[in-house]
Amino acid sequence: MLGQAILNLFIALGVPEQQAGNPTVATVILIAAVMTGFGIFDDIARVAGAGIAVPVTGFANSVTSMAIEFRREGLVLGTGAKMFALAGSIIVFGVVTAFIIGLISALI
Repeated sequence: MLGQAILNLFIALGVPEQQAGNPTVATVILIAAVMTGFGIFDDIARVAGAGIAVPVTGFANSVTSMAIEFRREGLVLGTGAKMFALAGSIIVFGVVTAFIIGLISALI
């Protein structure tokens, strides 16, 4: 519901409807990362259950959580390197899956 409200806001601000999805996704990722940073995301996830764990917000939560957890090890070796430890596999499988589906689509 929040995503739809943000999408409608971007459309009302003059963003074409076909392009309003991109800033909406970026805004939802930002909101999830900020909520994770303040410790609010986990509380909402307990109440909302799987409704909050959709791929976009779940991914933002996992990356932000890892960055926060390892920040005391430094910016490069802690935050920079460890924040993709969990999310790296998601990125790799997402890219590989998109490539395979795109290849199949191009062949058909």
